[in-house]
Amino acid sequence: MGPKKPGFLPVNLREMGERGWESCDFIFVSGDAYVDHPSFAVALISRFLEAQGFRVGVLPQPDWKNPQSYTVLGRPRLAFLVGAGNMDSMVAHYTAARKPRSEDAYSPGGKAGLRPDRATLKYVEGIRAAYKDIPVIIGGIEAGLRRFAHYDYWSDTVRRSILLDSKADILVYGMGERPILEIARRLGKGEPVTAIRDVRGACVRSHGPPPELSAGALRLPDYEAVKAGDPDSLRAYAEHFMLQKLQADPGTAKPLAERSDGDRWVLQNPPAFPLETTELDRIYELPYMRRAHPMYDAAGGVPALQEVCFSLVSSRGCFGGCSFCAITFHQGRALTSRSRESLVREAETLTHHTEFKGYIHDVGGPTANFYGASCPRQAKGGFCPEKECLYPKPCPQLKADHRPYMETLKALRNIGSVKKVFIRSGIRFDYLELDKQHGREFLEILCQYHVSGQLKVAPEHISATVLAAMGKGDYDTYEKFRRDYGEMNSRLGLKQYLVPYFISGHPGSTLEDAIELALYMKRSRFVPDQVQDFYPTPGTMTTVMYRTGLDPRTMEDIYVPRGEREKRLQRSLLQFNHPDKKALVIEALRTAGREDLIGILLT
Repeated sequence: MGPKKPGFLPVNLREMGERGWESCDFIFVSGDAYVDHPSFAVALISRFLEAQGFRVGVLPQPDWKNPQSYTVLGRPRLAFLVGAGNMDSMVAHYTAARKPRSEDAYSPGGKAGLRPDRATLKYVEGIRAAYKDIPVIIGGIEAGLRRFAHYDYWSDTVRRSILLDSKADILVYGMGERPILEIARRLGKGEPVTAIRDVRGACVRSHGPPPELSAGALRLPDYEAVKAGDPDSLRAYAEHFMLQKLQADPGTAKPLAERSDGDRWVLQNPPAFPLETTELDRIYELPYMRRAHPMYDAAGGVPALQEVCFSLVSSRGCFGGCSFCAITFHQGRALTSRSRESLVREAETLTHHTEFKGYIHDVGGPTANFYGASCPRQAKGGFCPEKECLYPKPCPQLKADHRPYMETLKALRNIGSVKKVFIRSGIRFDYLELDKQHGREFLEILCQYHVSGQLKVAPEHISATVLAAMGKGDYDTYEKFRRDYGEMNSRLGLKQYLVPYFISGHPGSTLEDAIELALYMKRSRFVPDQVQDFYPTPGTMTTVMYRTGLDPRTMEDIYVPRGEREKRLQRSLLQFNHPDKKALVIEALRTAGREDLIGILLT
């Protein structure tokens, strides 16, 4: 995959003409503004297809109310690609309290309202209105995590597969390079989109049972069986999720089939195999402009670019196993790291950027210090579907080794034009503590070279019950890391602080658990300015807990904080020293029968 013509991908007929194109092979409709940077899905997939010889145009944030807005680039030769953006459009629009957000970091000037609610559905509807018979392929976070029946927090209902609701032809889930390239090549050879049914990492629809069902595909509980709120439906929904989870390893997964109302079906082919290191290297070294399209200059650019513009993606995938995180269902658990040489080359490219000031803002992925396969099985692209790597205890096969990551960081520090290399994407402190050979050396290097005054970590809670629901280990490990971090900075003569993230109102958390966390914060003299409320989003185990009141791992009942009042009380306890929270803290303590703590927490 060699370099292509410089410049942005075309967003209008004039830019197409400058490239000498009469039409595009694919047009990517995106809910985000067009930023030509590998942290943005529209750039990553479009540049990847371009490197394979396809002509790709970009249609960012079209006016979904006007079908003519989908004709700006004309009719694509092969298909429309649709992605709601780097964030689920509903998460982009609404807080965990379902209140509208006032800003959208992925839109020009941070302006809200430039993409619709449920953007994937609206965009496909608009394309169909403009071109009735054109193939449409959907993908990304929004579509991929809604590929089967899913709980929708914003309407408090279980909705059917987005593939059925949108009437798109194919849904690509997970990391899309392998499936989208196969689909593109087959369409390019003249194969009808209706005949493309067997692509790994893709879902297709059918009327009547898919033939794959009789050839070994596993059947999920029907949509009709999981959409209601009675005990049988709730249990079926939890089983529905666990069957998907157990069929997520590319090496062992079987196809899955789900029937919806009216005998409509969705077939999910097994996941695509993760990209290898050399493939990942090539994708991230494609000729990105690393800027927002100039059409956004007058609005002040696109805010989301600021944090990632000078960051390096060092890995994909995460074997952390947090119950509240959808990365398992999107990037997958098998981890692929980029080579040191590729990261150095990309960093050297950054130094030529006109706005580069010498600072690399991050070197990481979903978890920064996961850099390399966790065990021999992951090294082959697979994992144990029935087990987690770090929960409830670290797997004996888990290999914690920070040496490759340290060597990469050192190579980046040694680039002449680089003043500082930060790590901001977060580290797993339990993984660091597990590395008995090199963990302390990594902590020293981390504190000495890669922290900008504060290190963000995510213990999430301190209650054993809540941590178990989260799929996290005991908080003693965090306490040890907190001491080690403080001692290391003291030895180095540095004043650097630990900023822990905690989640309020997570399934499993009672008012008593929130009080326990508040007392811990009082003892440790840390109270966060902001608290992250649990947000039920598609594709996570804890969203299943929220919907069903069951732990899908055991099918046992689990406590779920419900209602704005209880959520508000739990949240206030985590900010007990804020004057405006005093009345709520008193109410929470009285509700829990712990008036004895009023004087302790509020003094």
